[in-house]
Amino acid sequence: MDVINQIISDSAIGPTQAWFKSLVLAVFATIVVSLFTMLIVLLLNAPHMTISFGY
Repeated sequence: MDVINQIISDSAIGPTQAWFKSLVLAVFATIVVSLFTMLIVLLLNAPHMTISFGY
């Protein structure tokens, strides 16, 4: 936990208020969780999908 606190204090959001740090970390965590969820859905449904690339 000390490493995470050190990284946050040395980052751009270090000198901001605690509620803003929490908001930024919550948004980041939401984005990461949604990306992993989309990856899992894609991998589970890949055999049933037809993907074509072109113009």
